[in-house]
Amino acid sequence: MKFSSSLKLNHIFQRLYRTSGHANSYIVLYARKNRTNTNRVGITVSKKLGHAVVRNRVRRRLRECYRLNEEKFQPGWDIVVVARTKAIHADFRKLQEGYLDLARKAGLLNE
Repeated sequence: MKFSSSLKLNHIFQRLYRTSGHANSYIVLYARKNRTNTNRVGITVSKKLGHAVVRNRVRRRLRECYRLNEEKFQPGWDIVVVARTKAIHADFRKLQEGYLDLARKAGLLNE
């Protein structure tokens, strides 16, 4: 993630959860403008999805979806991605298509 940084502060996650999100069967995406020229991306995976190995694998796959398409995103956004149960067994290509589709709906992608 050369143009982005990780989102780690709890109060920013909470602020984003109060915005309207976009969802599909794999993930839920929350986004809000920030006052910087970089994107901040946070990924949340609940303990309900499985043990640490499973959660970390889902987290790595979602981070890779963003990294491979980072140049398509407009700068200046806080983005939180919440994994759903179907993300565990999803094909990477379908997960990536779902991620980009939600980003398009949220208005995060360059034209």
